[in-house]
Amino acid sequence: MKMPVIFVGHGSPMNAIENNEFTKTWEELGRSLVKPAGIVVISAHWYTKGSYTSNELEPKMIYDMYGFPKELYDLKYPVKGSDELASKIIEKTSNLISIDNDWGIDHGTWSVLCRMFPDADIPVVQISIDHNKSFREHYEIGKMLKSFRDESILLISSGNVVHNLSLINWGMDDGYSWAQEFDDYIKSNILSKNFDAVINYKNAGSCAEKAFYTPDHYIPLLYMLGSCDLTDNIKTFNDKCLMGAMSMTGYITQ
Repeated sequence: MKMPVIFVGHGSPMNAIENNEFTKTWEELGRSLVKPAGIVVISAHWYTKGSYTSNELEPKMIYDMYGFPKELYDLKYPVKGSDELASKIIEKTSNLISIDNDWGIDHGTWSVLCRMFPDADIPVVQISIDHNKSFREHYEIGKMLKSFRDESILLISSGNVVHNLSLINWGMDDGYSWAQEFDDYIKSNILSKNFDAVINYKNAGSCAEKAFYTPDHYIPLLYMLGSCDLTDNIKTFNDKCLMGAMSMTGYITQ
């Protein structure tokens, strides 16, 4: 059975331990899916010079965030890695990706998967984001990974379409007008499968200038789109902006 491909707006790491509308949707999504044989995650939080994956059989948890409650740092998601899956990633990408075991499983991955697949019984392998590659190149790597979907492997991209921490307003329940405008622009083009417009996001106009300070949280979306087929039906979930400058909008193929 062909697996879907998913982009998750992961938002705050506190979503790992808090119950809210977003985590409820993640939990429901996990229950609705056929259990995959493995999971490949492109996380915004492994941002590197060069493209890497890991073949560690017991990847360490990376607590790459600061100033949160002790309960969050006590959270364990003891998922296994997979040398076989890492080798297939390297093969499918024609050696564009190599092994680096200095990282592990960061909160872009475990904060989502602990809600979607709480039993931690599915092998997980991350792929890093090479900050030297163009947006088009990231999209093309997504295409190379597409065949995993026919091998019972779930592809998940984890980031945020709008992610500008310098403009976050903790008291806002929705987004600034420019954040909503950019999120709507991206959504409209994804649902109409105009992926070139998502790659060339600056065509959105002035709203694109504030959408993110660095592109690390946006780029995972390009991997998701590269892994889509033109025949896929793409739907949104958690379709919402919050704290002024963050979008939680996610996408899944059906």
